[in-house]
Amino acid sequence: MDQLTAEDPTHIGPYRLIARLGAGGMGLVYLGRSEGGRTVAVKVVQAEYAGNSEFRRRFAREVAAARLVGGSWTAAVLDADHEAAVPWVATQYIPGPDLHSVVAKDYGPLPEHSVRALANRLALALGTVHEAGLIHRDLKPSNVLVTVDGPRVIDFGIARAMDSLAGDSLHTRTGMLIGSPGFMSPEQVRGLELTPASDVFCLGAVLVYAATGRMLFGATDTGLNAHLFRIAEEEADLTGVPDSLVDLVRACLEKDPARRPTPRQIAERTAADGTEEWLPGSVLAQLGRHAAQLLDFAPPAAPAPPTPAVPAQQDPRVALAQHGAPPHGTPPAYAPTAPAQPAAGQGFGPPGPAAAWSAATAPAHPYDVPPADPRRRRILALAVLVQLLVELDLTVFGGSASFIHMDLGVGSDLMTAVFRGYMVAVAVVILLGGHLVDRIGRRKTLITGLTVFLVAAALNGSATAEMLVATRALQGVAAGLLVPAALALVARAFTDPRERRTAFGVYAGVAVGGTAVGMFVSGIFTELLSWRMAVYVGVPLAVLALIAGLRLVREPVAAAGPGTPPRFDAGAVLFGSVGLGALVYGLDTVRVAEDTPGPGWILTAVGLLMLLGFLWWQGTTPDSLFGPDALRDGHRTGALLALLLLGTALPVLYYLVTMRLQFMLGFGPITAGLMALPAALAAVVAAGLAANRLSAGTTPRALVVTGTLFTAAGLAALGAVPEDLDYVVSVLPALLVAGAGAGLALMPLYAAAFDGVPGERAGAVAALAGAAGQVGAGSSVLMLPNTTLVVGSSAAVAALLAMIVGGLTARGRGAVTPGTGSTAG
Repeated sequence: MDQLTAEDPTHIGPYRLIARLGAGGMGLVYLGRSEGGRTVAVKVVQAEYAGNSEFRRRFAREVAAARLVGGSWTAAVLDADHEAAVPWVATQYIPGPDLHSVVAKDYGPLPEHSVRALANRLALALGTVHEAGLIHRDLKPSNVLVTVDGPRVIDFGIARAMDSLAGDSLHTRTGMLIGSPGFMSPEQVRGLELTPASDVFCLGAVLVYAATGRMLFGATDTGLNAHLFRIAEEEADLTGVPDSLVDLVRACLEKDPARRPTPRQIAERTAADGTEEWLPGSVLAQLGRHAAQLLDFAPPAAPAPPTPAVPAQQDPRVALAQHGAPPHGTPPAYAPTAPAQPAAGQGFGPPGPAAAWSAATAPAHPYDVPPADPRRRRILALAVLVQLLVELDLTVFGGSASFIHMDLGVGSDLMTAVFRGYMVAVAVVILLGGHLVDRIGRRKTLITGLTVFLVAAALNGSATAEMLVATRALQGVAAGLLVPAALALVARAFTDPRERRTAFGVYAGVAVGGTAVGMFVSGIFTELLSWRMAVYVGVPLAVLALIAGLRLVREPVAAAGPGTPPRFDAGAVLFGSVGLGALVYGLDTVRVAEDTPGPGWILTAVGLLMLLGFLWWQGTTPDSLFGPDALRDGHRTGALLALLLLGTALPVLYYLVTMRLQFMLGFGPITAGLMALPAALAAVVAAGLAANRLSAGTTPRALVVTGTLFTAAGLAALGAVPEDLDYVVSVLPALLVAGAGAGLALMPLYAAAFDGVPGERAGAVAALAGAAGQVGAGSSVLMLPNTTLVVGSSAAVAALLAMIVGGLTARGRGAVTPGTGSTAG
């Protein structure tokens, strides 16, 4: 490391800089320390990149995805700011030399057991990187740091921010290649689309270097063009590679990416018993000396700040774009970045609605506890209030149905049309609502939805029998706008994975427990007051949400990668909405008709085919509503399917509660609602537990499987309870088990549905998650004309199917290193 110069800043973000570590493809690298004393590596990008807005967007997305990676064999991304005059990223500092220095300067080629251990650890690191949806693209010896307990991979994924910039881009102006010539794959040389297999080729090149001390294809002996030709066309010279590793290295260096082994296969083939030190003793001694140098390093007094290079009124970003990069060897001159984010792990946007969640909830790092910023918590509270508002409206109106029937003399056919109109309206509008969130913003969509809700609630409370169908359909329109807006609020306001999981846990608890709260509120108003007062209960809550939305929600917010909003795709939205509406209408018609093949079944089939066609269309078009390749991710589609299946099972839970408590045990509406609340409490507690366990290392698969299994057991038990048993013995245990299971499973499923989703597409994915619940609720009504035993068993089967789907598709990467993490949502 080198001393800071007069041109270097003294602080970047919340970090005090104490030394220079070097320079790379992105820019300068500094050694820094946080206010809490944590040592980090802070990388600032080159000036020519800083002035490119497309680079900034890509940089934000890639850093967000890279935050997911932090693990045993990689350097965790801790903090970043893509809005600073010079974008920067802070990573965990690894006190060790890079592999190039060890082989070329200090020791020479590594022995066979060290190369084998290197292959094993690098394969594990790449596996983690690939599971996070990243491709390293620049794996080389200088990006592999050597430590006493194993190698660490750095700079994963960031290079992709510089790749494929369109128009007058960095590539057009500089002709640069992404990757290092000595360690590039044939796909990189040919300019083809890269896959994780490209990193495997680079791994093979690194292993050849570690074992022989020479670069693959004689990178230092020929010109660039000749070398690139050899990478693309010639076979590698593996002379000097240990015999036990030759076949593995040759497989990694296959020209055809499909024939290369996966990182998992490489890790399995190179696993060792771990009884021997992975490096020779002389190298370990050198690592000890290197660590001692870091401890003894004393930074000089802070240099005087440089004279500003641009007028005070000029935007530094504009100056950087105008003047370009400084001369070689000279760092870009800029004023220190203001510490807008007080500590690591708080995301990388400007302060505002996406500020810190709470120091008590999930500190970014045990040494760097950020001060609490109430805005993020308030945004979550707003999203929860909006979701609860929708749940209350639906449940309260349903609980008031018998009173409406008696008071207004509404016939059964008209009441069926009232409920059906609401469900179909939600189904038809929800995809449009999600697309509007992405197209015009969450604020406008949320405010519009709340305004429509207020108008509809006022009309519902004063409606005549003839008006009810129209007013409830209008309420369904409001719900179709509010559901995706509320879920997108959570997805985009929380960029740190642990904070996002906690937020999704709270949201999941409300999604499960809101119905129980609605039962209780409905009972109070209908028994003590009137059904009209019950319908009006949502008005003050909607006013409160409207005020909070106007004060809190801003566009844009500090979310990962605020890319260009998608174009308005009326055709796709119309096709999907008609299909979803036809499916929900058909399912309800089948329920009411209770017959075999008829118009309801035909409409259901048509709606299902249209919906499947819509999903296929959106999964193959590059300009999908949900973002490129969003529906090709089995992890995400599996989560959405599991949400649909749970959406089929959970409405039955409260139907069974009503049957048991009101009709079999003779409780009134208030008492029945109160006795249903333990399910809501169990769901909230379990969802919070799921968030904590996921952060502690429990896999999403384990949580989904356990939660859905509990849900199935609770539903089956509730349906099979004999009529002569009391509440405490028969109903309460089943309620607690089913509610806890739902909360345990929903949190990781919500998180999985948004994993890696660009922020500008969060609304569409939120709509898809909401639509899954709508289709599930529409499917659940088919169970209801049966006995409680049949209904409970059928719902339990749906929960077990969710367990199978979730168990097969949930990725096992729930552990996040403290201080890391941000999804691209």
